[in-house]
Amino acid sequence: MMGRLFSYGLIIILVGVVPVLSYKTARRSDLRLIPRIDLYLSAAFSQWLLVVLAAAVVWFAGPGFRAIGFRSLSQDQFIIWTAGLSLGVLAALGMVITLERFGLWPEESDLVHLLIPETRREKLLAVCVVAPTAAFCEELLYRGYLHTQLLRWSNSVAAALILGSIAFGLAHAYQGVHGMTRAALLGALLAVPVIRTGSLWPSMAAHFLIDAVALAWLGSRFLARPTPS
Repeated sequence: MMGRLFSYGLIIILVGVVPVLSYKTARRSDLRLIPRIDLYLSAAFSQWLLVVLAAAVVWFAGPGFRAIGFRSLSQDQFIIWTAGLSLGVLAALGMVITLERFGLWPEESDLVHLLIPETRREKLLAVCVVAPTAAFCEELLYRGYLHTQLLRWSNSVAAALILGSIAFGLAHAYQGVHGMTRAALLGALLAVPVIRTGSLWPSMAAHFLIDAVALAWLGSRFLARPTPS
């Protein structure tokens, strides 16, 4: 009974509390005054805190770490899924950036621009802390725990995929409507190898590569504004 309550509590946090906090964060006027590195460290701390909570729930209440995706797979599968996801998503991001520069795509929210690293130190921290934290923590929480629980309750892969992707999108409410939509689509793509292989490792690796390249290299392109004609 207690285990089920803990499971329900964690799911409520992921699908309800996190989106609300994300939305409220975007509305904080003082956020623009906080140093970017402090924002990075705060976000990383929050995500690891959620992972510790999730690990405790999985350990004491189930379904077990293997059940949520911590299982091995062949090297060939790992490379194919990781490379395919990373290259596909980064190509799509590059297309979005190009369209944005020419005014053919809605601009990112101010908060997204605020979080993009500019200095060498910020880029190093983004690649070494922000990207691996997001990759491990978000995949464990959303493609691992939440997807597994939704699949058990709905007995439908499609339902678990859609609902989990929506929850992941809502967790990025601070990025605005376009950012939430992009995150939901990314969440759906990252769920595919988990569904097909039962392993989180390709999704974690791809997530890391996508975030690292987007933050350290593509990020400056997001800041670019269309050149007046």
